[in-house]
Amino acid sequence: MSLRRFPRGVYDHGAEPDPRFTLANERTFLAWIRTSLALVAGGVALEALHLPVQSGLRLAASLVLLALGLVVPPLAWRGWAVAERAMRRGEPLPSSSGARLALVVGVTAVALLLVLGTALR
Repeated sequence: MSLRRFPRGVYDHGAEPDPRFTLANERTFLAWIRTSLALVAGGVALEALHLPVQSGLRLAASLVLLALGLVVPPLAWRGWAVAERAMRRGEPLPSSSGARLALVVGVTAVALLLVLGTALR
């Protein structure tokens, strides 16, 4: 009896790759999930701790962190699936995922908001 693996869109392609590469891909995915959890925690902490930052800009920074925490997991899932599918097909690995760009832009925006919010308090 053959068990179907989820997601079929990944596992129904190509041949089983070296387990070390599959496990490394999974570890990368889990690192993105940990990053997402940290973003959510940071967004909650900014508002919960009432840091001495101008309140409107603090709220904006908090919302950006929470939004990133929501956006990163689906991008990480997509990145994992694309890389796994490429390994199974023996194709070159894809370029950087969109999660990296979202993280760079978002964290930069948060830093700018907090610097501005600190200067304006």
